[in-house]
Amino acid sequence: MGLRYTGNILSAGLNGINYPVTAVEYLCVAGGGGGGNSAGAGGGGAGGLLSATGYAVTVGSSITVTVGAGGAAITSGVNSSIVGGTTITATGGGCGGYGETGNQAGVTGGSAGGSSYNSSTSTAGTSGQGNAGGRGFADAGPSTYLGGGGGGAGSAGIAVSSGVVAGSGGTGLASSISGAQIFYAGGGGGGSPTGSGYNASGTSGIGSGGGGGAAGFGSQGVAGLANTGGGGGGGSYNGTTSTVFNGGAGGSGIVILRYPSYLAPATSTTGSPETYVTGAWRVYNFVASGTITF
Repeated sequence: MGLRYTGNILSAGLNGINYPVTAVEYLCVAGGGGGGNSAGAGGGGAGGLLSATGYAVTVGSSITVTVGAGGAAITSGVNSSIVGGTTITATGGGCGGYGETGNQAGVTGGSAGGSSYNSSTSTAGTSGQGNAGGRGFADAGPSTYLGGGGGGAGSAGIAVSSGVVAGSGGTGLASSISGAQIFYAGGGGGGSPTGSGYNASGTSGIGSGGGGGAAGFGSQGVAGLANTGGGGGGGSYNGTTSTVFNGGAGGSGIVILRYPSYLAPATSTTGSPETYVTGAWRVYNFVASGTITF
């Protein structure tokens, strides 16, 4: 991507000198997990989210950036990482429980996927990266199958204990590292069936702010938003047409690096990161894997 400038900058640094970069701030988000398939499927868990300042940089040494892909339906997301002097790894989001079996727990990951209906398990996420998925619910008869919401970086997926509303995805977390406040790593909503033989008041779970996809309601689950690590929405089932709908795919991850704009720009990059200066910061935004050398 091209170079862009937003706001006032000191293009040549303080007193016309580009001082070397010794440390950067980072945001590393893994790919989100896919939603489960079929009636009452769990929502996909968000990709793990890690952020910090003070990541040490050695001038002349390359840093390798890996941006994880989102998982397809009933498939967990892929890790994202930053590998320089130390290694930072965000864990891919766990996929949602498969609704056809009726008692499948969500899979653990950065944030865990939601469980399918009739599963009493709430699967934990990865400590420091995300949260648990919600458990599902089925009533005494076959009419209400509700999946739990996938976990998000900000909160656990919503568990279902009664009623007709499937679990919504856990909330994501906001970051302004790119220069604008954006929510990342939201969980996907849990699924609910529709049509003949099912509770007409049943409602699917919604996706979370942070890129999580809404569950299907007589339709396929919605995919998590690209480059947010959002979990995919759970699948659904139409009892009138006997049609099974799959969960949505998880959203791909992202890695963003920034440091004060008066410091020297990178000497080289691969992977075509978007590179720009906004306010007091120089930003490198990776939506695909690559390298950077300062």
